[in-house]
Amino acid sequence: MRTRTGWRRGLLGALTSLTVALGLTTGLVQPATAADGTPRAVTSYRHTSEAGDWIGQGGSVAHTPSTARITVDGALEGVRLRAESDTEWWEVELAAPAGEKLHPGVYRDAERASSRTGRAPGLDVSGQSRGCNTVHGRFTIHQIEADASGAVTVLDATYTQRCDTADAPALTGVVKYRAYPLSYTYRSEPGDYAGQGRTLTHTGASSLFSLDGWGVGGVSFRAEGKRERWSVLLAPPTGERLEAGRTYRAAESTGPGVGLLSASGFGCNTVTGSFTITKLARDDDDTVTALAATFVQHCEGAEPALRGTIHYYA
Repeated sequence: MRTRTGWRRGLLGALTSLTVALGLTTGLVQPATAADGTPRAVTSYRHTSEAGDWIGQGGSVAHTPSTARITVDGALEGVRLRAESDTEWWEVELAAPAGEKLHPGVYRDAERASSRTGRAPGLDVSGQSRGCNTVHGRFTIHQIEADASGAVTVLDATYTQRCDTADAPALTGVVKYRAYPLSYTYRSEPGDYAGQGRTLTHTGASSLFSLDGWGVGGVSFRAEGKRERWSVLLAPPTGERLEAGRTYRAAESTGPGVGLLSASGFGCNTVTGSFTITKLARDDDDTVTALAATFVQHCEGAEPALRGTIHYYA
């Protein structure tokens, strides 16, 4: 174990610090502003420390911009998030292996960021003047983006750190900086054809996502990863439009009062079910740019259901 008295300015210290500004979004994805159900970027820090962990001292911490100043500085080669309130401070440093850049994925066998060896990624979580001499850990990056200058503008990551020995008590945490939810989760009941009775979650660390317009006022969401390709089509009833806060009765084709739902892992010929739009944003051309939705689908009139949740930057 080691002690610290302030914020280190080593590998990343020369780079400009980026301070969160509520309501400001940066990076590649910028959902439009809407009155209700508007997707909003999330900035937060939290961790849970097992009993005996030197850094967290067995406690839990959770901060948002309302309780702490949360800043990021660094580039894709290495980035640091700091959360500082009137009474405490915490830092998380994530570094790519030598010669590489951080990207969505899982980084195993992480060593202390400032002294990593060979091709190891770097991790260093410290706070309250406590740090690790050596680090055994891993981290997962779900989203990371940088601006034209190379400065990181979006970060969504989780980590597990053990101080000094590989079997030491763990510190686990989540860091988010101007990040939007991005995932697809489904639960297929036994006997459901489309999902084959499986349950799985796709996140940015493992999967690719897309959202496009489809048909008259509908959307096509795709998730690909973990040896799967999913397509979920959602369209409003005839003469209507998709709106946040509404639940639509659905079938395999649209009609008066009936929307379209087609969630195809393995596909269905006929569909009964429903979907709910929880958040939605559109650009100036009325194109849907961000979406959060849930659905329940029954294939071929069968009772077993496929239940799914979509988060596309919302």
